[in-house]
Amino acid sequence: MCRERRRKCDIRRPGLACTYCSARNLTCTRAESSVAKAPESVSDKSTPVSRSDALLESESGTLPEQPLCRDLVQLYFDYVHDKFHSLFHRPSLVEDMLRGQAPKILIYGMLALSARFSTHPFFADIDPRERGREFAKRCEELLDLNDVSVTTIQACVLLGAIGVVDGKPASETIYYAVACRIAQLLDLPNCQAANRVEQEIYIRVWWTLCMIDVWSSTGVRLPRLLTPKPNTPLPMNEATFLQMNREQGFTVEVETDRASSLLAQMVLLNRILCEINDFNIEAAEASLTTTYIMTRISDLSAKLDRWLAELPVHMHDTRANLVSFASDGLGQLFVTLYLGYYHYGQMLFYRFLHEDLRSYVPRTHFYANKCKDHAVLLCEMIYSSEEVPGCDVLYNMVGHVLVIASTVQIHTLLFGVDNEGIAQARRRLERNFCILTRLRGLWPTLDICMERLQAFHRACRRSVDTSFCMDGWMVRFLVEFGHPVSEREGNGVEERPWTLEEIGIS
Repeated sequence: MCRERRRKCDIRRPGLACTYCSARNLTCTRAESSVAKAPESVSDKSTPVSRSDALLESESGTLPEQPLCRDLVQLYFDYVHDKFHSLFHRPSLVEDMLRGQAPKILIYGMLALSARFSTHPFFADIDPRERGREFAKRCEELLDLNDVSVTTIQACVLLGAIGVVDGKPASETIYYAVACRIAQLLDLPNCQAANRVEQEIYIRVWWTLCMIDVWSSTGVRLPRLLTPKPNTPLPMNEATFLQMNREQGFTVEVETDRASSLLAQMVLLNRILCEINDFNIEAAEASLTTTYIMTRISDLSAKLDRWLAELPVHMHDTRANLVSFASDGLGQLFVTLYLGYYHYGQMLFYRFLHEDLRSYVPRTHFYANKCKDHAVLLCEMIYSSEEVPGCDVLYNMVGHVLVIASTVQIHTLLFGVDNEGIAQARRRLERNFCILTRLRGLWPTLDICMERLQAFHRACRRSVDTSFCMDGWMVRFLVEFGHPVSEREGNGVEERPWTLEEIGIS
């Protein structure tokens, strides 16, 4: 490139790309000719040093060698991708990385999120929550907001996710906002693609942004940025997508009915979440009539029921289906889908836990029980994910939804009349606390989740009768997962025959 430009080719160190190519993420042919023979990797002596070693090397020495980088990218796809967001075609990204053609900014972003899962001796003396710091910093340094491209969108989403897990909601919001705006500038769903794989990546990134926009904007109580385009196709079947390659161009035939895609079903569910969030906020901020509230809840409940009824049989929540998806490498995505469904249900029906205590009304009692059912099934899905190989979900939002489900178990402990039901709720709380503690060892933002659970516990101790009331405090508790909650005002302390300390939550 420099020869063609008739400019001096400036290489800072053997093995690195020249300054011109490095600044533009171009493949630098001189990097190959200048690289010295590197020592064999301790972790994989059979793997030769390739150009991707030069690609991933940094002047500060913060990145490990290529074999470990490959392992960390694998961990990113195992535990982060398709749970936080869907940005890449896994086979193509891995191929590009091995060839030294993957944008460095994206590799840094992926490693920043995945290093916490590694058991490699390289990270033995580093707290899992701190391992991604230098990778994240390098990713930020490489971000060029003048580069209006899909790569910049992907990098901003990665940086937004890093903001989420570090408990920095302002940083998260800014990066996601930039990603949304660039997607709008590019008209991403209709952006011209070189092949079917690239086209599907654009579709998946667009829907990822639409889903992120719902929960991220709600979490900081800001207006949403994106309006889904009605003619944009939903994501295709995951197995079909993963089997495609770029060399096939547009010759691959894909189904027009996208119902078999787990990600497409997540998109459909997310539309209902958008309405649930809006309703909960509206109900907390305005004086609504009982008729209006019940009509809206009945409508939203019917939408959740309809979504579930229209699922293909092979997507129903059964152990057999979970095992089947796990065998195809999609077990974690299947679990993520149902965690969303059960969480949205407990969010919708949560208000009836308090209403059911005030007076017995058949419909109120019915909805209160639906909230409890959703919370129980959410817990059981997480337990199943631990028992079936290839299904374990370790992303940070598991902590938030599990905290909400745990408060429903607290309701059963406080007000339940069935001894067996109370005993089961206590066992779930114990197990949930163990899961939250493990997740807290990976994600800094789980400190906030635990503080929120403790704040809820204190609110229950201060005033049991009002602790489940759906007011402004409760709405913030349910949706603003990235922020600590203030202490809830109450009227005195009611003594109870149990405390959360008795089951290990202090």
